[in-house]
Amino acid sequence: MHIPAPGDPLPAPRSPSGSDVVFTADFASAAQWVAGRSWAYPDGGPENPDDDKLDHLVSDADYSRSGVFRARRRPDGRWNTGLLTTEGSRQGFMVRSGDVLQARVRLPRQVGAWPAIWTWRDGGQEIDVFEYHPDNPDLLEFTNHVRGAGDYYQDPAVRPGAWVDLRTEFGVRSVVWWVNGVRAFADTRGVGRDWRAHLIVNLSVSAGRYHPRPAAQTTEMSYEVRDLVVRRPSGAARPATETATGTATGTGDGSGGPGAREDGRRRDEQRPV
Repeated sequence: MHIPAPGDPLPAPRSPSGSDVVFTADFASAAQWVAGRSWAYPDGGPENPDDDKLDHLVSDADYSRSGVFRARRRPDGRWNTGLLTTEGSRQGFMVRSGDVLQARVRLPRQVGAWPAIWTWRDGGQEIDVFEYHPDNPDLLEFTNHVRGAGDYYQDPAVRPGAWVDLRTEFGVRSVVWWVNGVRAFADTRGVGRDWRAHLIVNLSVSAGRYHPRPAAQTTEMSYEVRDLVVRRPSGAARPATETATGTATGTGDGSGGPGAREDGRRRDEQRPV
C-alpha cells in the first residue's frame, strides 16, 4: 500500500509530448457506448454472482447515460446497475499501449457501492483504472491483471462523496496511476507493445464476500464520471477502423460476442482489505 508522505516532492503528470486526444467520452452516445451488457459478464450479462456482485445490468439510460452511474435495489435482492462499454459499439474504441486515460470521478457514499473504470477484451486484458469501496473510505485500488501487479493508495483526499482526478498511463513496460496530480503507483510490468482493450465504466454492488453488502435501508447508490479522455502519442499507428476522434468506420475487432472466451471473471484474484 502506498501512503504519500506530506510534502513529498513528486513530479506532476504531463501529457505525452506530441499527443493527440483520440477519445472524448460522450456517455449519451449510442455510437460510442453500449449500455447494460458486456462479455466480461457470463453470457454478456445481466448478472455475475461468481465475482461477488449483486448486479443486474440494465440498459435504461437513467442508470448511466448522464455520466451518473446508478444502482437501485430490486425486490429479488439484486440491484439494477448501470454499465457502459465501448465493446460492441459502432465505433468500437479501444485503448492501446502508450495511451493515457484521464477522468474525474465523484466517489459514492454508500457502503456496498463498487465503482470502477477498467478495460476488457476477449476474456481478459483487464487493467483497473480504479476501484473503490466506501467501507475503506480513504483507499483506491489499482490492478494490472494482464501482468499481475497492483497496489492500494491511501490518502485523506480520497473519501466518500469526494471528487478525485485520475490518470492512468498504459505503458509498454510500466502502467502508472496518478491521483490528484500525485504519482500513486508504477507497476514496472506494463501491458506489452501489442496490448489493446475496450473501456468499461460501471457501478457494481458488493455481495459481501470481500466487502459488505449495502445496508438494509439503502435503496439507491450512485457515482459520477466526468471529463474522460484518452490521449495517444502523435504519429502512433491507428487501425483502419479508428479516426482521431475515436469514431470508427467499422465495428472494430475484439468486441466479444459468442467467439470470445466467456469465463465471466473480471479478475484472476480479489484481495480483501
